[in-house]
Amino acid sequence: MTRSEPPLDEPVRRRLLRQRQGVEPTTSTELFFDLVYIFTVTQLSHYLIEHPTWRGAARTGLLLALVWFVWVYTAWVTNWLQPDQAPVRALLLALMLGSLLLSAAIPEAFGETGLLFALVYVAVQVGRTAFGLWAVQGHPWLSGGFQKTLLWFGGTSALMVLGGLAGAGVREALWGAAILLELIGLSTGYPVPRLGRSRTEQWEVEGGHLAERCQAFILIALGESILVTGSTLAQRLDLETSGAFVLAFAGSVALWWVYFARSAPAATAVIARAGTRTGGLSRVAFNYLHPVMVAGIIVTAAADERLLREPGAPTGTLTALFTLGGPALFLAGHGAYKAVLWRARPTSRLVAVVVLLALMPVCVGLAVPVAVCAALATAVTVAVIVADRFRVRAQRSVVAGPRSPLR
Repeated sequence: MTRSEPPLDEPVRRRLLRQRQGVEPTTSTELFFDLVYIFTVTQLSHYLIEHPTWRGAARTGLLLALVWFVWVYTAWVTNWLQPDQAPVRALLLALMLGSLLLSAAIPEAFGETGLLFALVYVAVQVGRTAFGLWAVQGHPWLSGGFQKTLLWFGGTSALMVLGGLAGAGVREALWGAAILLELIGLSTGYPVPRLGRSRTEQWEVEGGHLAERCQAFILIALGESILVTGSTLAQRLDLETSGAFVLAFAGSVALWWVYFARSAPAATAVIARAGTRTGGLSRVAFNYLHPVMVAGIIVTAAADERLLREPGAPTGTLTALFTLGGPALFLAGHGAYKAVLWRARPTSRLVAVVVLLALMPVCVGLAVPVAVCAALATAVTVAVIVADRFRVRAQRSVVAGPRSPLR
């Protein structure tokens, strides 16, 4: 009996499971699902742009965390299930519709559309998990994991709905509690009395696929940041704004270079070869650290919008936090990502984060133009890229050793 031709009475629904033949490819169905999240990241960026306060930033962070849970758990499900099978494809299309409604509710999520946001979030999370539980019946480790996760989602769902019914202030607290409960469940394996907990070494994860999926989301976020600045440029196309746009574009390219130049393909290989460590590494690298990088890109996009509108204005506290804090957040997340995968100290990124934070009071105190502040942020990011190149060259020299005069 071959795995590609399971009998009709096979207890596990093999046709819905991925075959695990090397790094699983990202399918067109998954990429189609991702298209909604271009709109989602745009909504989050505009929310932060329109609410440039500490409270607005905190609310944006809450919304990003909830949206990320929806996307990343879907990526995990399609890591186990075959997206091009009709039932799974139907699930993804339904989740796509739910994600679109969720994104549309973001602008007034802490106002009139709060209950809608909560109900759609609950429907997506619970519905997808229930489908996964049905699809993997007969597979002891996967079905047990889905069962425990579904029970924990009952608690987070109650907090989300109560938050949607509550007023401002209380809503933030309840949704924050739902996020905290989700993080606790994920970090502990969703323990349930008598059922135990789900162990990461039993998750049967194909890490290369998850790495590629998260790389796709980073591209979506970077593309959205260019879209924000491009739409702002189109509203006032003159020499000054064009110069500011070039500077903002350079910043986006620098962030892309940090992530994709070498670490992205290498990370795929490391995760794919991690064996029993793959589940634990994937949980930290993708569920915890990638949203930090996405948050950095969103904050940077908000800073770029301010740059294009007033490139010559003096840098205020909030502008400095956006302009320098966005790249700092991205580099901190990426540094932690590298540390987790390669177990090495990300010195260049740590130094860059310290420098960016130190530049904040300097830029505000000297009231430097916003364009100068943005140029400093880009320069620090470029310095990380240069440091990476020198490090790689040094490693190659050590491996090659001194050249023999006989060669």
